[in-house]
Amino acid sequence: MKCLVIGGGAREHVIASVLLGDPEVESVVVAPGNAGIASLVHCVPIDVTDAQAIGELATELDVDLVVVGPEVPLMAGAADALIARGIPCFGPTREAALIEGSKAFCKEMMAEAGIPTAMALVCVNTSEAEIALGAFGAPYVVKDDGLAAGKGVVVTSDRSEALEHAQSCFAAGGTVVIEEFLDGPEVSLFGISDGTTVIPLQPAQDFKRVGEGDEGPNTGGMGAYSPLPWLEESVVGEVTERVLQPMLDALKRRGTPFVGVLYAGLAMTRRGIRVIEFNARFGDPETQVVLSRLATPLGGLLLAAATGQLESFAQLRWVPGFAVNVVIAAQGYPANPLLGSAISGCENVELEPNTSVFHGGTARVDGELVTSGGRVLSVTAHAPTLSQARERAYAGVVQIEIDGSHFRPDIAQKACATDS
Repeated sequence: MKCLVIGGGAREHVIASVLLGDPEVESVVVAPGNAGIASLVHCVPIDVTDAQAIGELATELDVDLVVVGPEVPLMAGAADALIARGIPCFGPTREAALIEGSKAFCKEMMAEAGIPTAMALVCVNTSEAEIALGAFGAPYVVKDDGLAAGKGVVVTSDRSEALEHAQSCFAAGGTVVIEEFLDGPEVSLFGISDGTTVIPLQPAQDFKRVGEGDEGPNTGGMGAYSPLPWLEESVVGEVTERVLQPMLDALKRRGTPFVGVLYAGLAMTRRGIRVIEFNARFGDPETQVVLSRLATPLGGLLLAAATGQLESFAQLRWVPGFAVNVVIAAQGYPANPLLGSAISGCENVELEPNTSVFHGGTARVDGELVTSGGRVLSVTAHAPTLSQARERAYAGVVQIEIDGSHFRPDIAQKACATDS
């Protein structure tokens, strides 16, 4: 099997790495990739917003499967272009990907499917936003309706800050979704779907705020761990039955079956499970800790989803133990990340047992490894216990040097108390 992976972040680095471990996968090409991915497989420069270029590249390479990593090419119609060429694609069509592309649409679909979620109001101007903020009260949750790379959400007890975020979205020509705050710990669950059948992966928890103790602005994610020792095993089955499958069924009834990763962001509230959001692709940094523990060959699983054959797929197998991922971010991230800073120490970390460095925002300039994005590297470690995995991950992080870089020191810290 020849595979093409679209994207250039740590998520795609993980996907390419795990695909290479599948004995049925002959080769992997990544477009556009990054410096770390280029040390692993061949990378091809491409504009990920150009769906036709993606289709042409897949045809030229004569691949058997295309895996679309980020949300941007999905919303640009990458899957549609590939399907039109008869090329199996793991990733939803543009219409199905609207569950991430529009939070208002996602709320409509959840209501139609009877999926438990927060009460919400869609607002198109300041007057409506003021009414919604008053209706739900603090903490205020204001979401940009469109794609925002995981940074379009403001959760604050400051009403003026909430209103300012809404107004910035209106000024850019967008709308916002304002909703009630959901208490309780958050869980990320990926479901592999062929449009009819869904197979859940193991749950993870990520850390969105930039600072220790969940302080500061939202980011694309500063770290993650999996599995969750404090989460009852029955939750995965419950979410599959009450959340993932109903959404798939609703999208299929609409005439836009969802093929790819249905990502459910969940809040474990006092009132039960509530859906915070749906995404249409693997999450980053959760992918680092989930896929790297998958023992089932990934290529076969994704091809079965892309070709509508999940119903007969065997039960998934997992590497025992735990995984922890810590993201190293560039100076100034998330507001104004400093690009072009030299990176050193990655090679030493890769020599550590059960530890990997997945590149997010890296490039090579005159042979030197430098930062090219906000979330630069993901250090991921495996161990029999969560505490050991956490220790290994941070032991790797401190060996990497990037001027002004920062990371959260508390990834998986609280969960270690329930590690068994």
